[in-house]
Amino acid sequence: MNSEAPLNRYQLAELGSLLAEPARAAMLLMLTDGTARPAGELAQAAGITPATASAHLRRLLDGGLLALHVQGRHRYYRLADERVATMLESLALARAPAAQVLPTKGDAQLRRARCCYRHLAGALGVAFCTTLLQRDWLQTESRGLHLLPQGVAALAASGLSLADVSTLYGRSCLDWTERRMHLGGPLGVALTAAMFEARWLRPLPHGRALRPSAEGLRQLGLLGVRLE
Repeated sequence: MNSEAPLNRYQLAELGSLLAEPARAAMLLMLTDGTARPAGELAQAAGITPATASAHLRRLLDGGLLALHVQGRHRYYRLADERVATMLESLALARAPAAQVLPTKGDAQLRRARCCYRHLAGALGVAFCTTLLQRDWLQTESRGLHLLPQGVAALAASGLSLADVSTLYGRSCLDWTERRMHLGGPLGVALTAAMFEARWLRPLPHGRALRPSAEGLRQLGLLGVRLE
């Protein structure tokens, strides 16, 4: 996944084989929030033994989908980069419409707000990005999406800590549940981190779903962000 060259048919087939194993798919999905996790946690999430997980993790490392961080005796696995997370999210867009029904409470929470490689996604992420664009606070430039000074001022006035955010650029990321754009890239990550710091958002105990606080929804509403 780190090569800039287009995939050939053999590489595409290898990528398909990496994703076709449910245990490997479960471990990859667990890491799409941008975290780094030990093999034991990933094995538990996939419902497999540690030995089996080690074999699968080695294949994902060799295939370029994962990266390894070693800290003392501990080994932590994470997605190789944001492009892997984007690919995994985009695969959901290729499914038939009937397969996209989200019937459970957990799925409804995931659709409302979730973490997509450390940036805000779901209905709330789309609404936030839409507001920034509609208010001309976010501008498309050659390097990506850039938060203009008036946008920085408005978000700072609402209580977000935005040090050095004016130097960052984001990118539009097609949301797999909403099928509209949310804000990704370094700018999206920084704004989401500021929302966590301000306690506008908090993670739910399991998975990628996020819960906006009452104060967070109030401040976002004052900015013009509306959840349908």
